[in-house]
Order: sequence, then C-alpha cells, then structure tokens
Amino acid sequence: MKSLHAMLPTAVASGRGVAALLLCAVVLAALSACDKADRYGGSFRGLNVGTAAPSLPTKTLADVGGDLSRITTYRQPDPRMYQYSVDRALAEGRPIILEFATPGHCTPCDEQLQVAKALLEKYQGKVIFIHIDQYQNPQAYKAYRVMGDPWTFAIDSHGIVRVQNAGKMLYGEMDYAIQQILPQPAADGAQPAAARAAG
Repeated sequence: MKSLHAMLPTAVASGRGVAALLLCAVVLAALSACDKADRYGGSFRGLNVGTAAPSLPTKTLADVGGDLSRITTYRQPDPRMYQYSVDRALAEGRPIILEFATPGHCTPCDEQLQVAKALLEKYQGKVIFIHIDQYQNPQAYKAYRVMGDPWTFAIDSHGIVRVQNAGKMLYGEMDYAIQQILPQPAADGAQPAAARAAG
C-alpha cells in the first residue's frame, strides 16, 4: 500500500487532487476564521482598552464575615485582595489590578494569583489588587465580559481600562501592565499641581 506522500503528487497531477486540496484549504480557512465573537454568542470577550471599567458591587471579606473560603476557591488567599468591592475601588481613584481567576477549576489561575500576590507586595499602597472568583461574583464576569480565566484588567486612577490580558501573565508582564496605570511624572520635571499645593 502506498503512503500518503507517495500518492499526493499523482493525485495533485490528476486534477482531482487539486480540487480536493482546494476544498480542504477552504474548509480549514473557514474553521480558522471563526473569531472569538462567533464562538461566544456574538459578544466580544473582555473590554476594549480605553473604555471605562464597569462599576459594580462585588463581595468583600467583610461581606462574608472574614471567612476567606466563602469568597475564593484559592488555597492560599491574601486577605488584602478582598478588601475592596470593584465599585468602591473605582471610587477611590487609585490604579487597580482586577484579577478574574477561579483556582477551584483552573490550575493557571492558581499560578496567576501567586504572581499577583508577589506584585501586591511591591505595589502595596500604590495599587489596589482585587481577586474576583467566578463562583462568588458571577455578575462581575458578565459585566467585564470575561469568558474564561485567568483574565487581568489594569485600570488607571480615572477608571479607564489600560491593559487587559486573557490568560496567564508572567511576573514581568503583569509588572509592565502595572507600570501602564501608575501616575506618570510630569514630562518637564516639574512637580504636579497637587504636590506643589501640598508643599
């Protein structure tokens, strides 16, 4: 019996093979052309960069009486990631890392939260970190159009999404996203007006 490689030149040369190859190419192109919108019922996944982050109440540690097991499936949660509801964090006017991750069914989510916790140490007081678990805050997944996790949003102090990332981020990638939402020093080296007024 001939191998496929041996039969291919003969089939292509005969004309029938060309038609079959073209048909295969069209089918593969059609299958690969399906975009995210088609796969998920016509809705774009995530939010566009540059849009306002949806403000909505989400559960905090206070809402569950301090019981971390009632707010996350993460096995090593950091209580600092459950202090703010999304609406309250946006009202604070500080940069936010909003991490959608459900480690109860997602191994990369566990790894993603380890990265977020490490960066929380570095940026504590400058950036609000919020972890949203699908089981406890499904309305947030819907509002942010998150169709899977992990999914990260970096939101600036004006409530604008500056970075969104579907999938796991490395430490350097998340650190870079945070740099995009931190207040930037004045271009001419002058102090911002608020700093001049305070001094």
